[in-house]
Amino acid sequence: MISVEKVCKVYETGAQRVTALRDISLEIAAGEFVALAGPSGSGKTTLLNLIGCLDSITSGEITLSGTPLARLDARGRNAMRRDRVGFIFQSYNLIPVLSARENVALALEVVGGLGARDIKNRVDRMLAEVGLSGLEDRRPTELSGGQQQRVSIARALVKEPPLVLADEPTANLDSRTGEETIALMESLNRLHGTTFVFSTHDQMVMNHARRVIRLRDGEIASDDRGNAT
Repeated sequence: MISVEKVCKVYETGAQRVTALRDISLEIAAGEFVALAGPSGSGKTTLLNLIGCLDSITSGEITLSGTPLARLDARGRNAMRRDRVGFIFQSYNLIPVLSARENVALALEVVGGLGARDIKNRVDRMLAEVGLSGLEDRRPTELSGGQQQRVSIARALVKEPPLVLADEPTANLDSRTGEETIALMESLNRLHGTTFVFSTHDQMVMNHARRVIRLRDGEIASDDRGNAT
């Protein structure tokens, strides 16, 4: 599913040079539920962004579903993000003037190929699956933080991507809501076989993950499969 081979990422601003990742290598199989853990500055979000084609690799290679990402041009990276990857963001990134249904439908409208009725039916089924039946017409300001995150989960999954990337998905949630949110994603992982990769420093998320890859100073410090089943 994901192969990362000797990946380095360097940011340069004028004379300043910051190495965010140093010779990272790892493999993530289809259907895994993985946490990239570490403190701020460890490189976990950088790695997540590289896997999701939100940033470019300085050296090395990342292969996603058999496609080497470094060989893709801007159009190819956009297509990979659109067709193969779902994103769940810390701040939800919902459009405030749109309803829950409309926010989720955007993901399918970008992909294309479905009529309005099919989009509505698919979106409503996905919102029901994440526990938001009856709230489809509410705007983000009319939803709790946990409900907004459920909308973002539905948006990530509605196009049925093989991979979902989640950047600190519990950071803006209280502990109970965060637990419920991760349990929901774990259930969806088992139901659909979707690969989930999180960046996190939340121990509760690590407790749910079936594999925890810890990063420190841009390098892999440990790779624990102790929760694997």
